[in-house]
Amino acid sequence: MPNRFYNDFDLEHHGGVRKADYRSAFQIDRDRIIHAHAFRKLQSKTQVFLSGEYDFYRTRLTHSMEVAQIGRSICHYLLSRGGPLKEDFFIDGELVEAVCLAHDLGHPPFGHSGERTLQELMVSRGGFEGNAQTLHMLTATMYQNESGVRGMQPTRALLDGVLKYKKLFREFPAPPQNHFLYDPQEAARDFVFGGTAIPAALHEGEKLNAFKSVECQIMDWADDAAYSLNDIVDGVSAGFLTIDRVERWAAGETLGPEQQAHLESLFNAIRSDRLESVFSQKIGAFIKSSRLRERSNFMSAKTNRYRYELVVAPAAEREAQFWKKLANDIIFESPQLQQMEHKARRVLFDLWASCWSNYVERGPRVINILPPRVGRLIEQETTEAGKARQICDWLAGLTDGTIVRTYRRLFDPEFGSIRDLS
Repeated sequence: MPNRFYNDFDLEHHGGVRKADYRSAFQIDRDRIIHAHAFRKLQSKTQVFLSGEYDFYRTRLTHSMEVAQIGRSICHYLLSRGGPLKEDFFIDGELVEAVCLAHDLGHPPFGHSGERTLQELMVSRGGFEGNAQTLHMLTATMYQNESGVRGMQPTRALLDGVLKYKKLFREFPAPPQNHFLYDPQEAARDFVFGGTAIPAALHEGEKLNAFKSVECQIMDWADDAAYSLNDIVDGVSAGFLTIDRVERWAAGETLGPEQQAHLESLFNAIRSDRLESVFSQKIGAFIKSSRLRERSNFMSAKTNRYRYELVVAPAAEREAQFWKKLANDIIFESPQLQQMEHKARRVLFDLWASCWSNYVERGPRVINILPPRVGRLIEQETTEAGKARQICDWLAGLTDGTIVRTYRRLFDPEFGSIRDLS
């Protein structure tokens, strides 16, 4: 039975026509993401704690899988509530799954520390942003080959689903630190909107960044639900979050009865050794906190993806914000995590300098330190900004382990035997 929620506008592909087969367009989107090299790399990219330190910490890959599960569950829950959704008119769970699996593809090694460092390196050259990098990969670098094929030809609905932010780098009064698209991605943004002009009012402040398709809103809430709760679980497992530390943190905060109740639930879960079980139940509650609401905007007549929006219960949003603040203050601001940020800066700055001197400045002694294909891509660029983007793409695509090994080969005199060449 056809799903009337979507139309031909939603199914149109970016960057070419894909061959039809037994799968739906959204199933193909999902499958192409799962089988991409970039997706597999997420297993060795940091979520909170450096990947590979312990088996039980979440990586970008396991986090993306959890977000996808929550996203699909939200779709099932919304359908179970009935109107306006029904058997032949529903938000496609496989599309949402694809959006969720893709949402962190653009994140670099070393987690948010790596993202901040690459933005520092690229701020005068068009910027770096994890969400914009995901779009860049879907439309330009995934499945790229030297015969001219670029990107994975995603559907408009998938492409729009990953666009948490839609404001271009140049559209900010001052260079932003995050939450932007690269300026050359204006064409992809135009494709998402089908060439419809963006109303001037949406360019005010953060309104355009807040303008999201319903699938993007589901992914965003699933992402919040996953990392706000799971960062706490990983933090306790890692020994960063103890009852003593949380009590000391709470003593310096102004907490109301609602926040105090959340702390008590955390303490009881730790004491009874039921943390994962209790926080899994909280994920279920977050899923059930969502509902649909009809809306009217410049895109709502073209697609149901903008005719409806996700509404999350305020209490659930407040709880997610509370857990995120707790994790940020105790885990992300800890000396251990700050040391990782220091390492990320040193590794990325030194590798950047080596690439720049050997592939852009081209001094009298040039050393081939990049894979040949990346070197050729840099040579094909005619501007410094273009060359910088190619170097940035390479650095962002490295895993935590690969970037450390590459750094050690270049700068550690004790590292570099034939066994270290992989």
